[in-house]
Amino acid sequence: MPEKLLIVYGAAWCGDCIRTRRFLERNNIPFEWINIDHNQEGEAFVLKVNHGNRSIPTIVFPDGRCLTEPTNHQLALALQGSENNTATHDNP
Repeated sequence: MPEKLLIVYGAAWCGDCIRTRRFLERNNIPFEWINIDHNQEGEAFVLKVNHGNRSIPTIVFPDGRCLTEPTNHQLALALQGSENNTATHDNP
């Protein structure tokens, strides 16, 4: 059975999204990238979970938890206890 991935909703122009993607890549954490500028369903999801705000990055964990606009430290803490617990705690 395929491993469930984090899903990262974001946009190519978003600095926080770029930082989040680099953090996940640097820590070898697999994720699915959904560019909400090119995916209407993704944008609708972001608007729904963020109470009408287009707040990105919005990260959905395999267990259904969501995290919006986290720092690298917040993301590393959220990853602890999951299969992806090797993330290093560095500054945003």
